[in-house]
Amino acid sequence: MSQIVSEANTANIVVDGNQRIQTMKDHLFKEKRQISLERALLYTESYQKTEGEPTIIRRAKAVVHILENVAISIREGELLVGNRTIRPRSGILSPEMDPYWIMKEIDTIDGRPQDQFEFTEADKKIYREKLYPYWQGRSMKDFINQQLTDEVKDALKDEVFKLNQTDKGQGHIIMDFPGILNHGIAYYIDQLAEKIHDQPENDFFKAGYLIFVGLRNHFIRYQRLALTLAKSADSVRKNELLVIAGMCQKLSQEKPSSFYEALQLLWMTSIVGQYESNASSLSLGRMDQYLYPFYEASLRAGESEAFLYEVLGDFYIKTNDVVLLRSETSAKCFAGFPTGYTVVLGGLDELGHASVNPLSYLMLDLYHEILLPQPNLSVRMNEVIPRKFLLKTCETIRLGTGIPQLFNDEVCVPAFLSKGVSLDDARDYATVGCVETSIPGKTYGLHDIALFNLLRIMELSIYDLKDKKNVSYEMLSADIKAKIDYYVELVVKGSNIVDLGHRAYAPTPFLSVLIEDCLANGQDVTEGGARYNFSGVQGIGEANLSDAMYVIKKMVFENQELTFAELVEALAANFEGKYQSLQQHVIQDFDKYGNDNDEIDQIAASFFRHYAKELEKYENVRGGKFIPGAYTVSAHIPLGEAVGATPDGRKAQEQLADGGLSPMVGRDRLGPTAVLKSVSKLDNYLTVNGSLLNIKFQPNTLKGQQGLNKFANFLMAFTKLKIQHVQFNVQSKETLLDAQKNPAKYSGLLVRVAGYSAFFVDLNKQIQDDIIARVGHEL
Repeated sequence: MSQIVSEANTANIVVDGNQRIQTMKDHLFKEKRQISLERALLYTESYQKTEGEPTIIRRAKAVVHILENVAISIREGELLVGNRTIRPRSGILSPEMDPYWIMKEIDTIDGRPQDQFEFTEADKKIYREKLYPYWQGRSMKDFINQQLTDEVKDALKDEVFKLNQTDKGQGHIIMDFPGILNHGIAYYIDQLAEKIHDQPENDFFKAGYLIFVGLRNHFIRYQRLALTLAKSADSVRKNELLVIAGMCQKLSQEKPSSFYEALQLLWMTSIVGQYESNASSLSLGRMDQYLYPFYEASLRAGESEAFLYEVLGDFYIKTNDVVLLRSETSAKCFAGFPTGYTVVLGGLDELGHASVNPLSYLMLDLYHEILLPQPNLSVRMNEVIPRKFLLKTCETIRLGTGIPQLFNDEVCVPAFLSKGVSLDDARDYATVGCVETSIPGKTYGLHDIALFNLLRIMELSIYDLKDKKNVSYEMLSADIKAKIDYYVELVVKGSNIVDLGHRAYAPTPFLSVLIEDCLANGQDVTEGGARYNFSGVQGIGEANLSDAMYVIKKMVFENQELTFAELVEALAANFEGKYQSLQQHVIQDFDKYGNDNDEIDQIAASFFRHYAKELEKYENVRGGKFIPGAYTVSAHIPLGEAVGATPDGRKAQEQLADGGLSPMVGRDRLGPTAVLKSVSKLDNYLTVNGSLLNIKFQPNTLKGQQGLNKFANFLMAFTKLKIQHVQFNVQSKETLLDAQKNPAKYSGLLVRVAGYSAFFVDLNKQIQDDIIARVGHEL
């Protein structure tokens, strides 16, 4: 087992590790991130040749054109092949989705505050002269902007909500990986050929067929490349390349039979999904479950555990090669490249029993050596989790990278049952993106379609009532709820327009073939072909809203320390001048959410329930339901910029509470158990789309076996309290401050941002300061 140098743990330095894994890891970060135009150019070439054909056919032909012509390589030491670009960690453009933000930021993207990319002058010239002129007026963004109503545009301008997924293809989804691993590529080619014979007018089947044949041929390209490279390689590498060539040839025709082959097909399937969508969070689901039969078969066939460890390590490394390019605004909300290669370990089987196997342990053990942001490992908690696996989970969290995060089967399974999901499917749930829950291979959930700013709504209500006589707490609460109802209707309208934009401009036939019921229905996921169809809207600001309403209730209406009009005057003055002491009074002298105060927690629960139940009334354009979530990614900072001073003591444009259900930064004063108690009083069964709770621990509190056992008991308390999600930062404030001052010393330092981990030095100062300011708890 590899070891981490204790004094350099924060920099993720591993000694005595697997040499191949460490070499590949080093190579991944040698070059600066650069924008690649290759996919965009090939996609555009194809589109120029297919004018007048159905969109889904044009999309399929564009993907095939990429698979046939994109430059490919087999990097030094790789055992698994397939890369989006030859240059590691390149940003790929999708001008067919939205060419405008790229043009707007073409000269600033290399120096912007967050997630910079190098954009060469030669490529800028190509974009300006070739790509932008073609896609201007032809993109999905054009369609969406034309369809948005004036009311929705006004709400967007007022920053009550933010629509996502307007500049990229389908993501936040898990393909049917068990299906393709157990059947192979040829099975789908044959199935689609039969469907085309029976329904020759169905373009979805034709499009799917084209791409699956393209995937088969893409494997042949790698077979030929491996054979060519083998001619000049040394004997050891030559044998490896010949094995790769044979494997690629086999997988082009047959299903995998070994762990190595299964991982190769899994990765190549993911890469084709990336070429098709160029989207975040084409997540990987329950890898320890569907790969375990292949792992067992390889061991029975005499493969060494060391080799299988090395191949899985290669897979882990490759998930970090996919880096997503976002606009500057989007990068603020999703800072630090959350790619969304989310993997779930453990959980329940179809009988409701604990589903932990040797591969579950191996996948955690391997992460102790990888120490990178991807894969974004998750562990499913339940009341029957084996103690040994729970302690292994605690050991991994103790590394301080924020991985894995935890999900509670005791909440997630019944939550899905409440939405009409079958018991077997509910027990098989996994996570996509950051913290969104989904049914693997069966759901198109548009899980990240919009962010809904509850605190901004409270601010609008406060100012609307400022001149009213006889304002009461009940009147204010009623006005907030009425505004929630009004804006929920608008966010639904906006989200459905985005949904229709994807249907009209960005169908995904390859992905859809690997989502159950699409083949049976003969429909792409954007048409409603999936078994389960949801749209997820995140309600954000619960902690600040409840804190602010509690202050208003106590200070204005019960204690009568000042009038409502005087409070509004203080907010308009941003707590400055004569109101400076008032700000400290509301921060210091009133309890806050996160400290197990029933009255405050009830306020949070009441408003979120109202929002959730209102959202659930609406249907999306695919015939599914809207479902609520409660997570911010890193959007609590830009969403805070949209809100003026609030009665909880926030000044204008200051951040909101991080995470989603986390207390406002620095306000959780009574320890981590009190935080759990507060969150448990919300109706966590409502957040079917996902919720997020951040907790930060001092490293010393998890030291030794005693620390691990305490932490394990804390996690069982989380489980029994029926909270959906929790994740941890285990870094000292001193370490983070030093990393901020001396970034070169901490290039490998990982921290938990939201539902993902990122390199601390890659984050802008606002987010760094937020993480530093979070309370470091002890047990």
